[in-house]
Amino acid sequence: MRAICRGAHASRWEVTAGGERFTLTRAPAHARAALEAGLGALDRLAEWGIGTGPAERTVHGGLTSENAITVLALARRAEGRPLHPADPVDARWWGGLLGAAHRALDGFDHPGLQHHPAGWHGLDPGAPHLPPATRDAVARAVAAVTRLCVTDRLTYGVLHRDPSAPLFLIDPATGRTGVLGWGPAGTGPLVYDLAAAVLSADGPEARAELIDAYARAGPVHRDEIEIALPVLIELRRAVLAARRPVIRAS
Repeated sequence: MRAICRGAHASRWEVTAGGERFTLTRAPAHARAALEAGLGALDRLAEWGIGTGPAERTVHGGLTSENAITVLALARRAEGRPLHPADPVDARWWGGLLGAAHRALDGFDHPGLQHHPAGWHGLDPGAPHLPPATRDAVARAVAAVTRLCVTDRLTYGVLHRDPSAPLFLIDPATGRTGVLGWGPAGTGPLVYDLAAAVLSADGPEARAELIDAYARAGPVHRDEIEIALPVLIELRRAVLAARRPVIRAS
């Protein structure tokens, strides 16, 4: 088992069994319904020609398996190599894929999709686990986003929430693109996903290519990106800083 990425909302590993490759996604137990919504989002992306692997069901027929701490989902791995966060060419594929995915998911709905109009980011400046410096940073970020949402009309849709480069694929032999996972899925300003991607990109050239490609392929106007991106980058930093310590199952 090889780690692919550990995001703010879920972690993913590549698993090989019987000569086949799978993607294992792990999220907090309370995110089971949202994780299943993410699996539904993958089905929608496949309908739009973005390569995804079908979910594997458990022995009981479910899409996920959970205990008191975590929930797991397993899907066959789509074909292709992961994109690299420092390569400007890969960053263009990355931004284009994220934008295309946001377009494909326009109108998507699922019983497990999380809708939190006022608190989609999940940040609470008063959370008891936050040290004082982090609490102040979270409070500033939440206040800035609240002002942004009041003064500007943002484009909302289905968020990935951890769209790092290794989760997006390109198959050099065929030119087909794909993704390794989506979710736990919820709705929010789409520029938040772009902000999360920008923070995980490596280098100014890659970030510039990522933003430009997203603006060309995605549903968000460039003016909105220019206004919202700096604020949502700070919010993403706060989300990462406010993560609870990881509790590992024994």
